[in-house]
Amino acid sequence: MAEVNEDELKARLDPLSYAVLREGATERPFTGEYTDTDKVGSYRCKACGNELFTSETKFHSGCGWQSFYAPTADDAVKLIEDRSLAPRVRTEVRCANCDSHLGHVFSGEGYEVPTDERWCINSVALYLEEKPL
Repeated sequence: MAEVNEDELKARLDPLSYAVLREGATERPFTGEYTDTDKVGSYRCKACGNELFTSETKFHSGCGWQSFYAPTADDAVKLIEDRSLAPRVRTEVRCANCDSHLGHVFSGEGYEVPTDERWCINSVALYLEEKPL
C-alpha cells in the first residue's frame, strides 16, 4: 500500500475531496463533475493516481453519483463491511493503493449490467484521464 503524506494531500486537494477520500464523507447527490459525463477514459484515484474504473464500465443509474458495474481490476479496490447506517450493512469501496474512501458497491438492484452491481463512487474522489480520440 502506498504511503500517504496527509499534510501534502490536504494542501493539494480541495476540502471536499479530502473529506471524502480521507475522512469517508460523501458529496451531495447530483453535484459531481462526472455524474452525467460520457467522456472516454480512465477514472483514477485523486489521492494517488491508481486506475480504478474506465468509461467502458460506467452507466447511468439515476442515483445521483456516477456508477460503474466493475472496477478495472479486482486488486484496484478493496472492500470493507460498513455498518455506519446500522442496521443496514453496506460495502465500502476503498482504493487498494492508498486506502482512500471512494464510495460503496451495491448488488442485486436489477440494473441491466453484466455484473448486477452498482459501484456508486464520489466524483470528488476521482479524476478522469481522457483517452484521445
